[in-house]
Amino acid sequence: MLGLIARRLVQLPIILGVIYTLTLNLAWSIPGNPLENPEGRRPQPEVAAAMQRQYKLDSFWSFYWSYLDNASGVRFVRETVTGEAQRRAEAAESNGKEAPTRRVFDLGPSLQYRDQRVNEIIGGSLPVSMTLGAAAIAIALVIGVPAGVAGAIKPNSGTDMLTLSVALVGISLPTFVIGAVLLLIFPVLLGWGRIPSWGRPIDLLLPALTLSLPFAAYIARLTRLGMIEQLKSDYVRTARAKGVSEAGVLFKHALKNAFLPVLTYLGPATAYAMTGSFVVERVFVIPGMGQHFVNAVQNKDLFLIIGVVLIYASLLIILNLIVDVLYRWVDPRIE
Repeated sequence: MLGLIARRLVQLPIILGVIYTLTLNLAWSIPGNPLENPEGRRPQPEVAAAMQRQYKLDSFWSFYWSYLDNASGVRFVRETVTGEAQRRAEAAESNGKEAPTRRVFDLGPSLQYRDQRVNEIIGGSLPVSMTLGAAAIAIALVIGVPAGVAGAIKPNSGTDMLTLSVALVGISLPTFVIGAVLLLIFPVLLGWGRIPSWGRPIDLLLPALTLSLPFAAYIARLTRLGMIEQLKSDYVRTARAKGVSEAGVLFKHALKNAFLPVLTYLGPATAYAMTGSFVVERVFVIPGMGQHFVNAVQNKDLFLIIGVVLIYASLLIILNLIVDVLYRWVDPRIE
């Protein structure tokens, strides 16, 4: 187990390096000038040239290595060891200016949100997106697992057909359609809640439910298939022959093994729910990472685009590692 964790942690910077290279190539090819204001105003030519040199936007490879140097923490370590950071701070203090600070993993300044750094933007919006994603996954498990178990008890029955139909609707409908319907029913027709609103626990319910339904549909189908397979196995028949109650057979014996495919799915699903709820955040006007990422792509904010993608990729890799570790807890036979 420790060897698995060590290998994954060694692979993490390599995978992030590949993702960074691909993302920068795609973001660099987006049409538009990242130095333009959102209203379309461009700075003077000499100012634009100076800003391009400052942000390393005049050359792809200059930007590539400069950003990698900052984001990886190499420059921070080098300046700390050589004393360059201390000399720069003393020079700024002697001139009556505030000493510049450099973070260990500096994702750079935002080209759209002036006077803000990507670390600050993500630090303020990521907890919102993670809260929404965690609530959505919790709701999906509460809905999906019982629905899958209910459908597997009597395959092809009315209950099974109902759960499959609901799962099909949940998978097929886009989240922006589900969100619009829920907004029309609850805040508009019934007067429950208000949009935009964020900060109260009740404000989390509708967006989390909207985000959870596709995940709940997949979980219900995976649970149903796993339970049908496990209920036909020899150890279940043995448990029933020993007089174990039907509830004990379902939840203590069959569900534990049937949950393994669901556990595999939860890794990428949780990462997506926590950082990929861009559409839901747009529909419900939630101040998460979604709106920042959409605006960054529209305005070609390279620093913010790459920062969000790297955070998402890191969460995906770490959550998949957690899933592999949990496999040993659910089924000790798995190596």
